[in-house]
Amino acid sequence: MQIINTHLTSLLGTRVPIVSAAMAGAASTALAVEVTRGGGFGFVGAAFDAPEKLAADLKAARASFPDLAPTAPTPIGVGFIGWLLDTDEVRGRALLAAALASNVAAIWLAFGVDVRKWVVAARSGAVSTGAPRPLVFVQVTSVEEARVAAEEWGVDVIVAQGNESGGHGGAAAPPTFTLVSEVLAKLGPSGPPVLAAGGLATGAQIASCLTLGAAGVVLGTRYVLTPESVYPADGKARLLRATGTDTVRTLTLDYARGTYGWPAGIDGRGLRTAIVDDIESGVEHAEVQAKFKAGDEGYTVTWSGTGVGLMDEIKPAKQLTEELHGDVVKALQRTQSFFAV
Repeated sequence: MQIINTHLTSLLGTRVPIVSAAMAGAASTALAVEVTRGGGFGFVGAAFDAPEKLAADLKAARASFPDLAPTAPTPIGVGFIGWLLDTDEVRGRALLAAALASNVAAIWLAFGVDVRKWVVAARSGAVSTGAPRPLVFVQVTSVEEARVAAEEWGVDVIVAQGNESGGHGGAAAPPTFTLVSEVLAKLGPSGPPVLAAGGLATGAQIASCLTLGAAGVVLGTRYVLTPESVYPADGKARLLRATGTDTVRTLTLDYARGTYGWPAGIDGRGLRTAIVDDIESGVEHAEVQAKFKAGDEGYTVTWSGTGVGLMDEIKPAKQLTEELHGDVVKALQRTQSFFAV
């Protein structure tokens, strides 16, 4: 397979500029490993893990790459949600320490009121003797957030998450193409690699992001629909039945689950259900929460990006990554036909 060379692939040593998102409740170590085996780069969503479990999972993940040199980084990353790290800082620092001690190649940080603190912690925490420090990815939803992360914090990779993204993100974030274009214009060619995230599902879309100037892309919902994803089977089934118009940006799904700690300006995109209808019509949060806990019909939470309508099967993560790689190459090759001979 033809290698795609970008700032990101050079930084990570990968064959294709595709990253699987650090999705809490979906992105397992098995998923991360298989994405990396397919030529991309996989992240683990560790937001709700116990430090001991994360350490054990990462040890098993490293064993999946038996040819690694002792000090070589494990070629996957671990993602954390900033406000959850802040909620219990002792646990948060223990989680980060577990990732650093496991010699992972990257740390992903998002959704915090003081993300800088955790960037500093990732850069200063103890790592294995002789091991390199992990790259730091920071997820942003605005140009100003990207500027601060790049110019003031000096992060290694910017993940520009547009409004189409599934799961949590900026309520006022621009569409992915607009945000990526604005971030690239602001940071310029000397800035860190910028990844496009939000609503992406196909190789042609990935290729268009590369021609826009992105160094790579992040896929979330597409990797939920893999056997390695630990997302519930009924949730995967709902995603397979959904179309892009079935998704909605809202805080109502968090109201139902009782997760109120998200920073101001952050909401989530998921499939519209009775939860959304009831809260929008004025039903009290407590009543909605009770129905959700009781498992009432229609009271489901399924996070999803707008690209879900382009997804119609569950496919192994390695195979999916390799097929997307091939589709990206073909899409980029097609652009050559636009030039007169």
